[in-house]
Amino acid sequence: MIKAPLFIIVILSFVITGCAQSPAVGAVTPPFIDPGIDPNQWALIPAGAFPYGQHDHPTAVDYDYEMMVTDVTNAQFAQFLNEALSQGVLRLEAVEVEMGGNVSLVEGVSVFYPGDTFQGHEHEEEIKAGQKLVIPLKEEGLRILWDGHTFEPIYEYSNHPVTMVTWFGAKAYCEFYGWRLPGEVEWEKAARGTELVDGRGLPFPWGTEIKGNNANYYSSFDLFEKMFGKLGNTTPIGFYNGKVYAGYQTIDSPSPYGLYDMAGNVWQWVGDVYPDQHYRYLRGGSFYSYEVDLRVWKRNSAHPSYYSPQVGFRCARQPQ
Repeated sequence: MIKAPLFIIVILSFVITGCAQSPAVGAVTPPFIDPGIDPNQWALIPAGAFPYGQHDHPTAVDYDYEMMVTDVTNAQFAQFLNEALSQGVLRLEAVEVEMGGNVSLVEGVSVFYPGDTFQGHEHEEEIKAGQKLVIPLKEEGLRILWDGHTFEPIYEYSNHPVTMVTWFGAKAYCEFYGWRLPGEVEWEKAARGTELVDGRGLPFPWGTEIKGNNANYYSSFDLFEKMFGKLGNTTPIGFYNGKVYAGYQTIDSPSPYGLYDMAGNVWQWVGDVYPDQHYRYLRGGSFYSYEVDLRVWKRNSAHPSYYSPQVGFRCARQPQ
């Protein structure tokens, strides 16, 4: 359900193309934990060169921009759903979702998308204009509930990153507020900064090595896994900030610009629409990824209608 690179095939430990199994999300609800990180904060990413990709290719971003310090939360996305529905930007309806030649009808929230230029490239699927799925209404793993009148986050998950959102939904959220999904280059610069160690760029947002209490990844045995004995769950945004939670000591692990969860927790949609292909790309790894997939240059891809308990996003914007 998620996948490999643009021109160079990178082998991912759990690569998915649209039909593989999603992570099972435990039925036990964890307690509400507040790491004290404001989800409404933005960080300035200054213009300049940085080492891009696995081979540290010198790349420049010639403008300043801002990125959200955290992933978009369930509480923030629920507010968006309510506001955008009331304004007629979104609809509640059953939407046809086509992936890999298979079409299914999904009850959910939809948004209009103008479609992509279609070149008929080998394996390319046409993304036509029309209503596209934002988020389903009835799927295991949803942390936002619809009572027939209003969307509300499950309280204990209100400050966890929103998941089960398609690329169309992530794009719609950012643009509703006048922002945008970050491009891959913007995302990677925000994640790794410009620092070089022994002539190489940082492989992780916080440095050169990864430990279990740097980030939420597969078998990192974070507090939620210790408490409930299950692998596979999100953690609150900014959880890895150096605080101690019920005896569990975290390492403060922001990116060089102060962004949290740029590695692990959830994969993050990026906004690039590349010619001759329909896939959209994701960065950062998730709670269902091994350590190798948390390196800042790793990429994953999926159909823009894809949604999963391991996929979220954050937004970028021009400096305010």
